[in-house]
Amino acid sequence: PPMEGEEYESLPSGASLGTHMMAGAVAGIMEHTVMYPVDSVKTRMQSLQPDPKAQYRSVYEALKKIVLTEGFWRPLRGINVTMLGAGPAHAMYFACYEKMKKSLSETLQHGGNSHLANGIAGSVATLLHDAVMNPAEVVKQRMQMFNSPYKSVLACVRTVQKTEGFGAFYRSYTTQLTMNVPFQAIHFITYEFMQEQINPRREYNPRSHIISGAVAGAVAAAATTPLDVCKTLLNTQENVALSSLNMSGHLSGMVNAFKTVYQLGGVSGYFRGVQARVIYQMPSTAIAWSVYEFFKYFLTKHKLEKRT
Repeated sequence: PPMEGEEYESLPSGASLGTHMMAGAVAGIMEHTVMYPVDSVKTRMQSLQPDPKAQYRSVYEALKKIVLTEGFWRPLRGINVTMLGAGPAHAMYFACYEKMKKSLSETLQHGGNSHLANGIAGSVATLLHDAVMNPAEVVKQRMQMFNSPYKSVLACVRTVQKTEGFGAFYRSYTTQLTMNVPFQAIHFITYEFMQEQINPRREYNPRSHIISGAVAGAVAAAATTPLDVCKTLLNTQENVALSSLNMSGHLSGMVNAFKTVYQLGGVSGYFRGVQARVIYQMPSTAIAWSVYEFFKYFLTKHKLEKRT
């Protein structure tokens, strides 16, 4: 069992790779599914030239309008592909983060908690996470758009593959990474910093994990909204918006996305949906961390009990 005063995060040393992966997969699925309706609203609010019937002033108004005009289940459209991607993506993400954080902290700070190590580990873990999640994200966001022409997830995958090629599923990968690397670096550094302040002994403390997760999510989400808007444009290839600029073919590349967002919405265009993004991200990261820490604690405790 862990010795008195040892850091919970890196211990009980019984927390194996399998434990991190299992806890991560459950946390990822919970994070993405519980807040999914708000994510659907965020995608629509980031639309640069929305249909007049799909213009919303707030998250609550948007959800109410979508349910009343398009049906009760409409905000959940595309949730199945998200669940399919979130499990393996988060399993790799948390396992990689824990492993790298531990070895880097030992190198940089002789086993102490190094913020630089947390940031680097979070960034590298993101590379793996996004490689799995990006295609799911493309399909999900196309299913979420107003008047989406796709009947099902499978129909969307087939149509995109047929009309735009396999590359369409990774068109926003570099933008996603450009967004997620700083997002995760800010997220992990903020989470670990908050843990130092409110849970210095690093014990299993649900309240501290929820608060730290929510603060970390809000700070990281607000800071990276401009990149998220660009990512949504690359994923959805908003036809109405692109044709208003006489653009033919498909928009690709982060630089082009940045220019296009500015042409269509000016500086404020980069912050479309910021409210929805923060409202989505705060509970999402709070759920992810509290579920992850619970399963890590539960599985490790179970293993230790079996041993003793």
